[in-house]
Amino acid sequence: MNEPVPLIDRRIVKGDLVFKGIIQTLAASILLILLVMIFEMVKESLPAIRQFGWRFTVGREWDAVQGNFGALDFLYGSVVSSVLALLLATPLSVGAALFITEIAPRRVGNIIAPIIELLAAIPSVIYGLWGVLVMAPWLQQSIQPWLISHFDFLPFFQGAPYGVSMLAAVFILMIMVIPIITSITKEVLLAVPVSQKEAAYALGATRWEMFRMALIPYARSGVLGAVILGLGRAIGETMAVTMVIGNTPQISLSLMAPGYTMPSVIANEFAETTSKLHSSALMEIGLILLVVTLFINVMARLLIWSVTRGDTGARA
Repeated sequence: MNEPVPLIDRRIVKGDLVFKGIIQTLAASILLILLVMIFEMVKESLPAIRQFGWRFTVGREWDAVQGNFGALDFLYGSVVSSVLALLLATPLSVGAALFITEIAPRRVGNIIAPIIELLAAIPSVIYGLWGVLVMAPWLQQSIQPWLISHFDFLPFFQGAPYGVSMLAAVFILMIMVIPIITSITKEVLLAVPVSQKEAAYALGATRWEMFRMALIPYARSGVLGAVILGLGRAIGETMAVTMVIGNTPQISLSLMAPGYTMPSVIANEFAETTSKLHSSALMEIGLILLVVTLFINVMARLLIWSVTRGDTGARA
């Protein structure tokens, strides 16, 4: 015969159910907010989608007076600035992560790691202010003239040294994504089993050979995920890039020329829209940016999870 459940046990079970319901509601609300955001952006973008269709992503004319809008110049600026920034930031970030986890003494690594991660906490407008007041004049007076005088036979370094340019945007993005890639790469490297490294040493490998044959191959997908996550940050950056890129809608191979990005055009024009179609076109750019950013972050998280779900290694 079943005995009655004590009153205190019933209260505990009821409290657990209430707590579970609250947590599930809070978790579902986050997903609901995202779905509502996507729904509203799609609804506001419909006039531009109906008007231009696929021509919107390949068109180059951006004329608010005539009502002709194309986003190709902004897509080009976002992709080029972000990819070039990653090409520069990835070796620096991976090298810094290797130094912190494998080469530096533990005390030194514990000091350097928070300093690098602190860079991610600096507001982007501070980066932009430093970029336009310090970095851009330095590029205009020193780096860009040198590149033009030595490499003007390449289309990437032709033109006048404007200072504010695609090159300035690349450098500012590089600085901003280094903390993200370094921090995640460090955690991925720490997740490599110690046995993996000890086996390489037992076979007579040097430290460099251990890095090349045991450490990096094991952590490759996680490092790639960190890089893709950095791409998501770079492609969505607004204020810092807006202040240093020049904000000129054009497609130019030269890094000396000004450019424009998707976040920059939204920040510059959304408060000054001249028509419903104009605001709808800007909203469609925002929708494209949102979809691309979500896709990039999901892919990065999956790659990082594929590495860190295993045994967590400790520092040697």
